[in-house]
Amino acid sequence: MLKVNEIKAAIELLSEKELSRLRKWFYDRDWHRWDRQIQTDSESGRLDFLTREADEARRKGQLKEL
Repeated sequence: MLKVNEIKAAIELLSEKELSRLRKWFYDRDWHRWDRQIQTDSESGRLDFLTREADEARRKGQLKEL
């Protein structure tokens, strides 16, 4: 397996087009991981506090119409 310094050196050799493709791959990968984490947290109940906070704010009339 490549070391981080080897990967960095290889990235330095990429063309602008290849670097753009790599950047997009990282971006998509990060969003995919984020989506999975949110789904996992939601299913486990870790985000239930957000619903409770929103319900409380609604009861107090603190929510704004969008």
